[in-house]
Amino acid sequence: MATRHLYLARHGAADAFGELTDVGRTQADLLGERLAALPVDAVWHSPLPRAAASARVIGTHLPAVPVAEAAELVDHVPFVPSGPDLPPAWAGFFDGFDDAERAPGERLAAALVERFARTADVETHEVLVTHAFQVAWLVRHALDAPPARWLGLNSGNAALTVIEYRDGLPPTVVLFNDMGHLSGDLRWTGFPPSVRP
Repeated sequence: MATRHLYLARHGAADAFGELTDVGRTQADLLGERLAALPVDAVWHSPLPRAAASARVIGTHLPAVPVAEAAELVDHVPFVPSGPDLPPAWAGFFDGFDDAERAPGERLAAALVERFARTADVETHEVLVTHAFQVAWLVRHALDAPPARWLGLNSGNAALTVIEYRDGLPPTVVLFNDMGHLSGDLRWTGFPPSVRP
C-alpha cells in the first residue's frame, strides 16, 4: 500500500516585512539537515518570500530534489468561526471579517486539502513549507476535527509536523510541532510569549 508522507513546516522566523531573518535562515538550515536523510521527492512552498526563502535553504540539503511553488500553501485564514464556535479570545482577530473575506479563504483551504491531504498512487515524501494557519488546517483535517479547531494549533518557525496518508485508513499525525532539530534559543519563535517547557 502506497503512503503519502507530508512533512509540514512553518517558514523560518521573518521580519515585519515578511523577509527571512538570520535566525530564520539558521532554523531552515537545521530543518534541511534533519530532512536530508529522508527520501524526499519534492519541496513545495508558499508563494510568500519567507516561505520561498526557507524552502530554498532546505533545498540545499536535498540535492536534485525539485523546489517549487504551490499556490495552495499561501498564508490565509482557512475558516472563520461564528457563534458558539468562536472563542471569545479570538473575537477581536476576526472582527470585521465578512462573507467576501470568508469565501476566498475557504476556497483556498479546500484547494489545499484537495491537492495535498490525500493518498498518492506511489509512495511519496513531500516537504511543504507554508504558514502556521495552513499547518493547523491540515492537522485539523487529518484528525477529522470540526473546522473551528484549527484555532490554537500553533506551529513554531521551522517546526516539523508529519502526516501520513494511506488508502482505506484515516490519516496519521505522526509528529506535531517538533522542534528537536533546533537549539533552545531557536525554539518557540512565532508563538505568543508565555512559559515554555
